[in-house]
Amino acid sequence: MTGYEEVILDHWRHPRHKGRLPDPTGSAIEANPLCGDVVRLEVRVEGGTIADARFSGEGCAISQAAASLLTELIVGKPVAEVEKMKDEDLLSALGGVVRTRLSCALLPLRALRKALASGAQRTSPPGEV
Repeated sequence: MTGYEEVILDHWRHPRHKGRLPDPTGSAIEANPLCGDVVRLEVRVEGGTIADARFSGEGCAISQAAASLLTELIVGKPVAEVEKMKDEDLLSALGGVVRTRLSCALLPLRALRKALASGAQRTSPPGEV
């Protein structure tokens, strides 16, 4: 099994899905003012499935690696399944994170939740949220 440090370093050195989506259906920016981490997460939902996701931002290796790993975990998954994702799911996929760095690791998941909510508002029929 790969250790926590290896997962973080691999995704930090070789980020997946990094960049901007030309046609996102939802996007959000989350920042941690205490450490300066910033993550923009963009998703494109088609037929109830996350067809694509991208992230951009700057910050520590943990926040950026967590964003990379998160995009890998969600692309191709139904939105309903992704919306049920818990903090522990991402932390487990990362191999665990020390308590003092939880806010760094969970920043992308907070952005994802807001991006999905913003997309739901944009794609819902009038009168529905």
